[in-house]
Amino acid sequence: MVLPEGFALPPWYLLVPILVVLAGTVALLWALEPPVTDRTVLAFAPWMMLGSALHVLYQLSAYPDRFEILFATPTVYLITAIAAGLCWIVAIFLYAGGLQPTIPRFLGVAGTAFFTVFAMVIINAGWSQETFDLFWPVICVVVAGIVTAIAWVALSLWFTDVAATTSYTGALVVFGHAIDGVSTAVGYDVIGVAETVPLSALILEAGESLPTADYIGAGWLFILVKVVLALVILGLFKEFVDEAPRQARILLAGVAAVGLGPGIHNVLLFIAT
Repeated sequence: MVLPEGFALPPWYLLVPILVVLAGTVALLWALEPPVTDRTVLAFAPWMMLGSALHVLYQLSAYPDRFEILFATPTVYLITAIAAGLCWIVAIFLYAGGLQPTIPRFLGVAGTAFFTVFAMVIINAGWSQETFDLFWPVICVVVAGIVTAIAWVALSLWFTDVAATTSYTGALVVFGHAIDGVSTAVGYDVIGVAETVPLSALILEAGESLPTADYIGAGWLFILVKVVLALVILGLFKEFVDEAPRQARILLAGVAAVGLGPGIHNVLLFIAT
């Protein structure tokens, strides 16, 4: 089994319109050719987290039965991508009309507003069910920040050109995978959550088989693998960012989302349950 548990596609009569709208959004953005800078990638971070929040609400059974399949994996991320893409298009036209000083500002503010609303819904759900807890979620974010800082300093010292070229986009990639690794480790070693992604489960099982498992748990190996993989990807993308910065940053944003999305999902789920 390669796909994670809970992976489910909606019926074709829902999936086809979603794919058509997504393709149309991508096509329009391709035609508009908006600039993609480090600020653009950072502006998409709250949208990545929004997808996680929407999926957590699905796991909390917050949606009506007829619509809940739209917020399962992977459809929820397709819908979030459509929303982010449409907001990006609106930001482009507002900037062109002189109504916004920059495109990333509108994109980031809108994403942050949407994420905040749905995150508050999750917090309220946890509070009403008396399962609200901030201790481990805060620990996850703080430790992920420390791990990111250490990894970024190491990258800056030994591979200065890679850190300078990938810049804030690279830092987001490292943080995204750090918080995914840390939250997964906390869930596995401390809270006792079973890992649903087969490949991740294999790494955690490998960590559990090491002599260090009795002292520091099994999750440290997963954190190490995630962060090292992120740094290796940045190294491989260095020349690509130099030659085609727009395309490279878009792909790196996708790499960041693969880490940040699951990581924030774990953190929000810990808060509510």
